[in-house]
Amino acid sequence: MLSPVLAQPVSPDGLVRTVTDDVLTIVRQDKDIQGGNTRKAIELVDTKVLPYFNFQRMTALAVGRDWSKASPEQKKRLADEFKTLLVRTYSNALTSYKNQTVTYKPTKMQAGDTDVLVKTEIVQPGSKPVQLDYALEKQGDSWKVYDVIVAGVSLVTNYRDTFNQEVRNNGIDGLIQMLVNRNKQLETGKK
Repeated sequence: MLSPVLAQPVSPDGLVRTVTDDVLTIVRQDKDIQGGNTRKAIELVDTKVLPYFNFQRMTALAVGRDWSKASPEQKKRLADEFKTLLVRTYSNALTSYKNQTVTYKPTKMQAGDTDVLVKTEIVQPGSKPVQLDYALEKQGDSWKVYDVIVAGVSLVTNYRDTFNQEVRNNGIDGLIQMLVNRNKQLETGKK
């Protein structure tokens, strides 16, 4: 059963704020995650973050024009492997969390908008703030993240060149294998 708060349609900036604050509160209290326990960080991301991401769209955008060449099975494998890659990357970032804070910028949104950019900033004492923005699309009554922009660089676009090169050289299956290999590297702790 949904709690009354989540039963109501949530604004995109409200969603980003709620999920971010929830995750950071858990990380601040969890000495295992702070100590580098990636498995625990992955569990946290799986339960608290993944439901709000549209990995199918993220993968399609990252693969670009080659997406249409992939079979339904290949699309599913690509999305699953890309999701694993992003979860591991995000989980590693959580284990290095110290005392950063997040500030939320006002979101420009009109009634009826179905595509919105929510802007935040990661503030770390002694360092320059890092801009972290989330592109969200409306799906029914809910919002899903389909891109993350770090310091002005789109995560999806950042992968596109690499993915396109891999597909040109080794086809869609080659791209799937590259993602499988990268995920194995991350799993064994190699950056």
